[in-house]
Amino acid sequence: MSVVSALDFTMTMVWLLVSLVFSFGAPSTGFNSNISSRPAVVHLGAILTLDSAIGKVAKVAMETAVADVNANYSILRGTKLVLTMQDANHSGFLGIVKALQFMETGIVAIIGPQSSILAHVISHVANELQVPLVSFAATDPSLSSLQYPFFVRAVQNDLFQMAAVAEIVDRYNWREVTAIFIDDDYGRNGVAALGDQLAERRCKISYKAAMSPEMGRDEIADVLVKVAMMESRVLILHTYPELGLKVFDLAHNLGMTGAGYVWIATSWLSTVLDTDSSLPSVSVNLIQGVLTLRMHTPDSEQKRKFSFRWNKLTRENKSEHFGLSAYGLYAYDTVWLLAHAINAFFDQGGTISFSQDRRLKDEHGGNLHLEAMRIFTEGKLFLKNILQSNLTGLTGPIQFTSDGSLIHPAYEIINVIGSGFQRIGYWSNYSGLSVVPPEMLFKNPRSSLSSNQQLYSVIWPGQTMTRPRGWVFPDNGRQLRIGVPNRVSYREFVSQTRGTDVFKGYCIDVFTAALRLLPYGVPYKFIPFGDGRKNPDYNDLVNLITTDVFDAAIGDIAIVTSRTRIVDFTQPFIGSGLVVVAPATKSNSSQWAFLLPFTPMMWCVTGIFFLVVGAVVWILEHKTNDEFRGPPKKQVITILWFSFSTMFFAHRENTVTTLGRMVLFIWLFVVLIINSSYTASLTSILTVQQLSSPIKGIESLIASNERIGFPRGSYAENYLSEVLNIPKSRLVPLGSAAEFERALQAGPKKMGGIAALVDERAYVKHFLSTRCKFTIVGEEFTDFGWGFAFPKDSTLAVEMSTAILTLSENGDLQRIHDKWLTRRACSSQGAMLESEQLHLRSFWGLYVICGLACFLALLVYFILIIRQFSKHFCEELKSSDRSSSRSTNLRMFLSFVDEKEKTTMIRSKRRRSERSLNGNEKEDESMNGSKRKDVEMCSDNNINDGNYPSSSILSIFL
Repeated sequence: MSVVSALDFTMTMVWLLVSLVFSFGAPSTGFNSNISSRPAVVHLGAILTLDSAIGKVAKVAMETAVADVNANYSILRGTKLVLTMQDANHSGFLGIVKALQFMETGIVAIIGPQSSILAHVISHVANELQVPLVSFAATDPSLSSLQYPFFVRAVQNDLFQMAAVAEIVDRYNWREVTAIFIDDDYGRNGVAALGDQLAERRCKISYKAAMSPEMGRDEIADVLVKVAMMESRVLILHTYPELGLKVFDLAHNLGMTGAGYVWIATSWLSTVLDTDSSLPSVSVNLIQGVLTLRMHTPDSEQKRKFSFRWNKLTRENKSEHFGLSAYGLYAYDTVWLLAHAINAFFDQGGTISFSQDRRLKDEHGGNLHLEAMRIFTEGKLFLKNILQSNLTGLTGPIQFTSDGSLIHPAYEIINVIGSGFQRIGYWSNYSGLSVVPPEMLFKNPRSSLSSNQQLYSVIWPGQTMTRPRGWVFPDNGRQLRIGVPNRVSYREFVSQTRGTDVFKGYCIDVFTAALRLLPYGVPYKFIPFGDGRKNPDYNDLVNLITTDVFDAAIGDIAIVTSRTRIVDFTQPFIGSGLVVVAPATKSNSSQWAFLLPFTPMMWCVTGIFFLVVGAVVWILEHKTNDEFRGPPKKQVITILWFSFSTMFFAHRENTVTTLGRMVLFIWLFVVLIINSSYTASLTSILTVQQLSSPIKGIESLIASNERIGFPRGSYAENYLSEVLNIPKSRLVPLGSAAEFERALQAGPKKMGGIAALVDERAYVKHFLSTRCKFTIVGEEFTDFGWGFAFPKDSTLAVEMSTAILTLSENGDLQRIHDKWLTRRACSSQGAMLESEQLHLRSFWGLYVICGLACFLALLVYFILIIRQFSKHFCEELKSSDRSSSRSTNLRMFLSFVDEKEKTTMIRSKRRRSERSLNGNEKEDESMNGSKRKDVEMCSDNNINDGNYPSSSILSIFL
């Protein structure tokens, strides 16, 4: 029995049963139709558009799936599936009618609908009657399981497809796209999801072109003409197959499928390519270089077998030959999904029973028969089994997440080339873009996937492998509106020629030179900003870009944080920062000027090192060098004299030990550097710096509580008041260079006078080039530059930045600077007021090296001394009394250190000769005699020059 015959028979029986029940006066509120837990037949419904690319494939796939399920006894254990299909025929109304008819026939689930629009409507009916609506083709992201709990999406969500598109856009560094879409729920919601995904990657949809399904060719052409006039050349086409091919046909006629364009079509195009293998060559030529996406289904033996059966299946259904698309695989798996859910439903004791909805009554006696629609009593249990399914189908693992989406969403990225297409990579929500199939990457941690974020080479429209720039200057006949500040002061930077629309100056020349380097023409028009009587507020100028009054702003615009939040700046073309300008008077040198080159810390550390090095050299030379021996007073004087005489390389004492010479050599090198630096710094202080001011920098200016001037409209005002918290009552706005000069000369004590001026360095350098009575004090306390402002995410800003860098590299930027800003500076303007003292941080490396050399020399020296001491006094150390050994040994060691080396050698030779003469005597007598002689020698002999006892040196340390 065919599916249609079974349907007719079933519907006839149902209506006969209903007639019998009503004829016996069955109550309208309690009608139930209970069937056994394992009925012989379970009815499913399906709503398709049978003559569409998706519908005709799905019909064959579902019929095959029903036959396969019924042929496998282990699935439903004798229960047969009966699938009834209804054709919506591209009509939303007809689809609703077919769905309502299904609700009268006792079906347990509806497969479909194919249309997302229809799914929105029927989902309300499914929710009310608790009949699961399982769709293999409705991909609209707004079909949420929260709003429609009985809607089950057995296919990938378009949210993931739009994430893949956004990832491709970001991969090729495009910032803006144009979306062309069908103007219905499917198209609008898909583009909304695309906009969200692009925003996460700092991209955006710059223009949306909506098209109605009823549009004619002329109307579609008008839409495409508007698209061609836009800036973006990255076009996303999200529509249905029939309309999509028509768009490509008209776009080709308008020259929009050639070089420079990027077309990305959603999965509708891959469905056409998979289904219609005999696509005319004319149609294939229209889509050359286009990228499209196809839902990825992992390769498997089951999938290969089904693909091999496909040709036979289409012949059996007596239909024209068409290929198998991904939607066909999902349609086949949907039937198997429901079959497994039905089996689980029966295993849990579920029964197929229906009851009437008391609210569905036609109180006015109409002919709609609303009471015939019944509620699936255990529909919630059946829905639960569907969502908890876990099986493997032709499309891979079939499981649902908590939000009702299939697990592991993935897409193939396809490039249309020649008469076919080539897969250039994959996308999945786990691994992103990759040339490796996603199922192979699920085993790896996400952190190791960054190296796979790539695609194979693409052949773009126009048969080129060069990545398109993705945008052009919009060809809409409108010039770029560029705001230019109409300055009163410093007109060398930017100024308007009076009575004309012509602007000139340093900033204007930089802008026009950068434009000439762009590979395309940019029509523009300068619009003055300001009344010409005072400098305009640059914050207001930048804000007008955000309100679409200006398309850009050029001039001496400082790149500061508050402005970068609302606009994009180009690469800075000149560096600038805030500095303090104050009146300067000639100053006489102070009697203590010789102390200025070094900071107090530098003086202290240098003096300490002089003493330390002198002491170290004395220790190293004392035992062997007669010049470092003598009475204690003389030796202290020797240490001090030797230490400080090295400053002038005038030390008269010679060093004879290797360690002493090494330390002295390093120290003399340090002294040479210090002397040279001191001389240079003192020379600069006494000769170059001849100006002084009570203001030493921004810190002293803040502490002075004097009035501070700033240029009107400058960023300096915000910085002084908001960042440095200077009261606005102390800030005096000034308009021109002449006002600056008058206010500085008047001083803070007179009306209108100021203690100092805070302005940007670029202006100040120009101001001081002809005014030698003022100078910069302190250091630059901010660091920023000037740039041209464009709207956020403007591609022109990026292109202009590249052009400015090119100007800098080839020297044109410096030549423009020299043309406008180079002037003869004042001869006395050689240095800033605040003297650059030499700090310890500039020499700490030298001091570390010198200190390390002293430490190592002392370490080696004492190791050698200890070895010599143990060699010459080993016998005395053994025979000394244990109770007094510590103090005796210490005195013996210090005596040895203080002893002259020649005396030590003489005593050693004498001891060896006595041992040879008295070799036959007893060992204890020999030791006592030797010890007695040593004591006499230590007490009677004068080993120091001038016959001073050795204990005189010990008195210095004890």
